[in-house]
Amino acid sequence: MSTPDSVEQLSYEQAIQRLEETLRELETPGLPLERALQLYESGKMLAHYCRQKLSQAELRIQQIHDRNGAAPILIPFTTLEGTADQ
Repeated sequence: MSTPDSVEQLSYEQAIQRLEETLRELETPGLPLERALQLYESGKMLAHYCRQKLSQAELRIQQIHDRNGAAPILIPFTTLEGTADQ
């Protein structure tokens, strides 16, 4: 099981990989309750860490944009075709 300290040492990509592995194991039929609880706790820590890393990346992009001297504007990272964002 991942501890908060060990999670903080991971790159975003490593954390996502561990989260995917955790989810796969959670889907295992007949998984003992105690192991499922451990995996759930670890998965929550990993998901929180990944959200934090994404928020930091978004802030960094905004700061880079702000340094160009233009008024800051928020630009979505991705937009799906056919969404109301257009």
